[in-house]
Amino acid sequence: MGLGFGLLSAQLRPGETDWTRAYDETVRLAVEAERLGFTSVWTTEHHFVDDGYMPSLLVVSAALAQATSRIEIGTGVVLAPLYHPLRLAEDAATVALLSHGRLVLGLGLGWSEVEFAGLGADARRRGAAMDEILRILPRAWTGEPFTHHGAVYDLPTLAVRPTPSSRIPVLVGGSAEPAIRRAARLADGIFANSTVERFTEQVGWVLDECERIGRDPATFRFIHYSVLLPGASQEDALARYRDALWAMQWKYSDMGASAARPLPAVTPPTFDRPDHELVKGRATYAGTPDELVEALLDIRRHAGVPVEFVARSHLPLLDDAAQVDLMGRLAEGVAPHV
Repeated sequence: MGLGFGLLSAQLRPGETDWTRAYDETVRLAVEAERLGFTSVWTTEHHFVDDGYMPSLLVVSAALAQATSRIEIGTGVVLAPLYHPLRLAEDAATVALLSHGRLVLGLGLGWSEVEFAGLGADARRRGAAMDEILRILPRAWTGEPFTHHGAVYDLPTLAVRPTPSSRIPVLVGGSAEPAIRRAARLADGIFANSTVERFTEQVGWVLDECERIGRDPATFRFIHYSVLLPGASQEDALARYRDALWAMQWKYSDMGASAARPLPAVTPPTFDRPDHELVKGRATYAGTPDELVEALLDIRRHAGVPVEFVARSHLPLLDDAAQVDLMGRLAEGVAPHV
C-alpha cells in the first residue's frame, strides 16, 4: 500500500525572518518524496503562528501539483470551519484540476481560539459547521445549481464552477467519537494520529456507524499518520532527532501566545527530560527500520482493516540534507514493507 510523507508546514527555523527558503523547501521536499517513491505528500495548517506555520494549504497544494506528476497531494488538514464552504469548494476543485485528480481533501475542526477569533468564525458551532460543509461540498462539485439552508450556512440557489474532472476524496481528521462517526456518515475516510489502542477504537466507531447506516466499509479509507524516526536503535534515533522532534511538539503549546508576539520567532526551550518521554503515549516511533515496520504492521493487525500509513517525518528544525537523509531512510527501509 506504500507510505506517504509529511506533514509539510513551511515553518521558519530560529533566527530566520524570510519564509522564501521554507516555501522553496516545501516544493523541493514534495518533488523528492515523489522521486523516492512515497505514495502521497501532506501539508498541515495553522494560523498566526510566529514561525509562519503554513496557513494556506490549497495554495501550496496547487504549487505542489505543478511541481510533481504522480504523487497524491493531501491536506492534513484544512481547518474547515474557518472557511466559507463555497470558497473551499472552488479552491479544492481548482487544485484537483491542476493536479489531474491527485488532491485528497483532509478536513479538520480546529481547536485554537485565536484562529477562530482572528478569522471571524464561531468555535462553538464548529461541529455543526463541519457537518454542513461535508454535505455542501459534494453538491457544489457537481456544477449544478443547488440550495442549502442550515443552522450555520444559508446559501442561495447557485452553481459552483469549475467542477473537478473526477471525484475529490474527502477525509476527516480528528480523534473524538463524534468526528469519527461523522466521517463514516459523510466522508471518504479518516486521517488519524493516534496510539494503536486509540486508533483501534476509532476503527470500531467507523465500522459500527457503517453498519448502522448500511454503508460498505470497503468504501472507506483508514489513514494513520505517525512520526517515524529511523536509526540504529531507538536511542540512536532519538539522539539524532531529539531537538527537532521536541521543537515540533513544543510549538503546539506556544501557538496561541505567539500570535501576538513580534518577530523573530522564539527559539524552543531546551528539552531537559529523558529522551523516551518524547515518544511515551504518542503515535511516535523511533528505532531501526525493521522496528518501524513492525510498529506499523501492528497497527494494521489490531485495526483489522486495510490501513494506509503516512510518516509525519517532516521536522522543520532539520536542515535540508538531514531532512532528505531521513526521507531516504524511510523510503528504503520502511515504505516497501507496509
